[in-house]
Amino acid sequence: MITKTHIQALAEDHLKGSDKFVTKITVSPNNRIEVLVDGDNGIGIQDCVDLSRHIEKNLDREKEDFSLEVSSPGATAPLVLPRQYKKHLGRTFEVKLNDGSKAEGELIRINDTGFTLEYSARENKPLGKGKVTVTRQHEIAFNQITESKIKLKF
Repeated sequence: MITKTHIQALAEDHLKGSDKFVTKITVSPNNRIEVLVDGDNGIGIQDCVDLSRHIEKNLDREKEDFSLEVSSPGATAPLVLPRQYKKHLGRTFEVKLNDGSKAEGELIRINDTGFTLEYSARENKPLGKGKVTVTRQHEIAFNQITESKIKLKF
């Protein structure tokens, strides 16, 4: 039986020493293997091809038949590792938090434990009638996140 652990070890062996890393691996009961890979500076088609070939040459089709798909997570896929945020500074994010609330804003800062989103809000004027637009920041810890996606603009 092909295991997720075995595929993870093969992928890590191939990617060792590069800025590429695995974000997700699934192995179905019928040996359909999916590997999502990303990089600190992005990922190219050739990177996926090379990883696919490395995994395939280390599995024996005579022993067990399988299908293998290696790709990047894609623009609409949620970010799953803190490492993925660094290349997205300045982009707008939509984040769902553990408490059920949502946050949206521009990614302006990242550290080891979380990141900061900046957003504009309409608030009542301190004096008089009407509203004023203010800029606010929301600090979010990685362990507070249920799902985090880049909000694409069209």
